[in-house]
Formats: sequence, C-alpha cells, structure tokens
Amino acid sequence: MKKSLYEYALKHGMNRRSFVKGAASAGAIAAMSGGLSSVASSAFADGHSELRKAILQIPGVGAGSPGDADWQKVGEMCLGPTKERVKEGEFKGVELNFLGLDSLNLHNMLHRGFLKPWEKYTGAKINWIDLAQADYNARLQQSIATGTVDFDIVQSGAPYEGDLCGKKLLSEMPGWVADQIDLADYVGYLQAPVGTWEGKTYRISIDGDCHNFNYRTDYFENEDLAKAWKDEGHEGNWEVPTTWQKVTEVSKFLRGKKHAGFPAYGYLDVQKGWGGFAFYYLGSIATAYGKHPSSPAFLFEPDTMKPMVNNPAWVRAIQDVLDRRDCQPPDQINADPGVTGFSQFLAGTGSMCAWWGDVGSNANTSDESLIQGNVGFDILPGSDDVYNWQTGKWETLSSGPNYAPNMAYIGWGLYCMKTVDEDSSKNKAAWSACAHIGGKDLSLWMSMYPSGFQPYRNSHFNIDEWTGAGYTEAFASDYLASEADSYNHPNAAIEPRIPGIFQYYSIAEDELSKIYAGQYDAQTGADNIAAAWDKITDQIGRENQIKLYKASLGM
Repeated sequence: MKKSLYEYALKHGMNRRSFVKGAASAGAIAAMSGGLSSVASSAFADGHSELRKAILQIPGVGAGSPGDADWQKVGEMCLGPTKERVKEGEFKGVELNFLGLDSLNLHNMLHRGFLKPWEKYTGAKINWIDLAQADYNARLQQSIATGTVDFDIVQSGAPYEGDLCGKKLLSEMPGWVADQIDLADYVGYLQAPVGTWEGKTYRISIDGDCHNFNYRTDYFENEDLAKAWKDEGHEGNWEVPTTWQKVTEVSKFLRGKKHAGFPAYGYLDVQKGWGGFAFYYLGSIATAYGKHPSSPAFLFEPDTMKPMVNNPAWVRAIQDVLDRRDCQPPDQINADPGVTGFSQFLAGTGSMCAWWGDVGSNANTSDESLIQGNVGFDILPGSDDVYNWQTGKWETLSSGPNYAPNMAYIGWGLYCMKTVDEDSSKNKAAWSACAHIGGKDLSLWMSMYPSGFQPYRNSHFNIDEWTGAGYTEAFASDYLASEADSYNHPNAAIEPRIPGIFQYYSIAEDELSKIYAGQYDAQTGADNIAAAWDKITDQIGRENQIKLYKASLGM
C-alpha cells in the first residue's frame, strides 16, 4: 500500500481531524493506539475466535470477489448457534417468503448463499422476492399502504419503522433471538430506540449505515498536482480537503488536468435519483451546512414540521452540486449512487466521493476495484460556517468547522412480519433464518467483504481480525476510524423514524432532477420540494407527525 496521509500523520505524531476538534469517539482514540476498543478486544478473545479467523480466510483479502460457493461455506461454518436452538429437520414443510434487495449483485445474493445450508439443516424452504434499489421503496410502500403483505421476512431500514411498526405489521422479537444475536454488541447509535416501538423489539440489525468520505491517496501525493496547486495561488497545501468549500475548490482546480495519464476529476456528485436513496447524497453535504450542534433537527422544524429543505443551508448544498457540474465526468446527469461509487470511484474515475462503507469493503476484495492501495477514508467534510435555523443566521463556531456526519438510513435490518405469528413453527423458522444472517460471526465476514453492509457491531472494530484477514493495519485503522468517528460523533445527523420518510425523499429526488437539468434554480427547486413535503405531511397527519418526529429526535 502506498503511504497515505494517515500513515504520514502516524509517523509524525499528528492526530486525526476529530482529535483536533476534541470530539473523537472512544473507538477512534483506541484505533490510533492500535486497537479500536476494549469491548472489541474482549470479543476477539472469546470462544469464537478460531471460527472467526477461519471464515475470514474465505476467500481471503486480495483473492478476488467472493461467490456463491464462498457464501455457502461461510453460512455452513456459522450454523453453530442455530444448531443449539433448532433440531435438524425441525422446520420441514415450512415455506418463507423473503423480500430483499438485489443491488449491485449483493444483499439478497449473499443471503441466498448464507441460508442454503440453513435450509438444508432445518428443512425449511425460502422463496425469494428480489427488488432493484430503484424499485424497492415503491414496492414496500405499496404493501404498507394497502396492507397486502405477501412476504414473511423483509430486509428494510430503520427509517421505515414508522410505517411498519406504526401500522403494527411486524412480529415481536422472541427473547431467544436476542440472546443468539447478542444485541448488546451493536454500536451505540443502533441500540434502542432504533429497532423498537412502544418498548418492544422488532429488528435484527445487519448493517450500520453512515456516509463516510473516500479519497484517492495517489491524487493527493501527486507532485505535479501539488506544484500546479501552488503555482495557481491556492491557499494551503495540496491535501485532502476537510470542508465542502475546499472540496469544490479542489474539484474546480482538477478540471482539465490529468492524473496518471487520464483525465482528473474531483468530487463525484450524484445527480440521478435512486428510489429515494440518492437524496442521502445531497444530505451529506447539507448536514455540514445546516445541522447545528445546538439542535438534532435538520430536515424539519420540530414544533411545526416546516421543511428545512429550502432554507439557506440546503439551498447552498444544492448550489454546490450545480457549481461542480462542469468539473464532472461526461454524462454525470445520469449518475446515480451505483455509478459514482462503483462504476466511477472503484473503477478509477474521480478523486473523492461520499458513500456508505461499501467502498472500503470493496476496494481490496472486489474484482471490479482498480484502486487497491490508493484509497483513504475520513468522516464527511465539514463547513467553515453553519446555518442556525433557530436564529436564521450563519455562524462561525469557535471550535472550528462544523462537522455533522450523515447517518444515512441507519442501516439495513431484518424484520419478521406479523403473518408468521399465525403458526409457531413458521414464527420460529422466520426468526431463526434472520438470526443466522444477523449472527455475530457471519456479520463480521460481511463487514470485511463485498456485501452491501458495513461494520455495525463493537466486535467488528478489532484491527487484529482485519489484518488477520489480509488487510494492512494502516488501511483497517483508517477505514474503521472513519466509521467509528461518524457513529460516535456528537453532532451526527440521525434521520427520524417517521411514517412516509421515503415519500419525502422520493419527491425530493424528482424535483432535484429538474434542478440539475437546468429547469429551476436552486432556491426555486428547493421551494418546490418544501411545498411537496408540506402536502405529504398534511396527508399523513401533521399533528401526529410532529409528535413522532419530536420523539425520534429525543425531544
């Protein structure tokens, strides 16, 4: 691995940006000293350590992309907790319908492999309902709205809990499942109230979503670019930007230049919708501008549900995307997140992108990655100033730039529908299948290899296990610290679990596409989004939305 800026910091005794801010998580502090937490260390020392070492060699980091044979092998090796609670053949004759995601050949593709040995052992049969990312929201919302639930298990995100739990569509988690999966091992922000509703638990977490910042270390080590940066009179050294203002400056600087013989590009902006999920990418810019440390709110004003999406912070974020349009690769207007993360960044195009943790887990383990050894990670960039929606003014914080990592989607989870409660065998089978996928050991494998899921347990943050799998210590420390610093950041932007949340996001994507196509300016387009959001709130019921929104923010 080429020397990254992170290694340089270690060599010269510097600290990460989060340390400078005085807001580092305990996990990141431990990462700087060689191990991410005492909790993770104790987890590594438990009786499963040999099993964990063994599964992490399948197929091995640097050995190419895992396939179905690998997924089945890992699934079979992790059957121990199932065998402790389920007799062989106990679920013979039970059929389960599993609705999940088929995105980038991950998610349900892995679940199939992991559950084949479970099916063989238990006798149950699983029927798969695969949805593309862009189709997922509409299909799930239709089932929720009409009550026509034709699936027993659903892979869904915490933002949908307002709909799924609010309409009492879910089965409550049995106590034996909580014991099997070890709920206490989840990182802090995935603990209750996430996954719970009115004091009852409904979710097995299989992911811990946040957007982090991915950058090409070789770009920022390029001496020719460093000289050009200085010659053109830019302030500061040629280095990885830590604010969105600097991200735009770097992107504009790279326009028309070359790196390693190819056209150089800066930050890769998402400009095409993705079934509501692309809205998170605008949010990862806007939170730095509009998530003030004095308030947990950044989408709606809590007392009224007045949308914030057209306030000066969000408008500035939209304008950022517009200002970088001439710095993008060709046809960026058609770039959804799948394009920016996989077709572009992992394939060697562009120097910076925000994404979920998949970039880190794919960089050294996917056949599609061309950036092995040339990628670094950090929390999302901040802003030199922040908009205080309570005062209506921009403020410069005495602590420095405002950082507000976006906990985009709060991670995927598995939920059993209330339909399984009609039969005790079906209930146990459904929860057993979910517990197998969400198990402590199998989930570690998923956090290190292409899966669609990122680290979400304290026990995932042990550097020794990552290096044992074949990662370098510098890479693992850098990647895991970017995740831990985001999860534990005191100003993290955590979205509300309220009904209709993806209705808001989907209509926003529709209007953003018009802005990026030049039909509206940033303010007019943002006003259109706000008006549409107000209509959705009134349709759902404003008073109840206010109540649920404030509760989700802990107010």
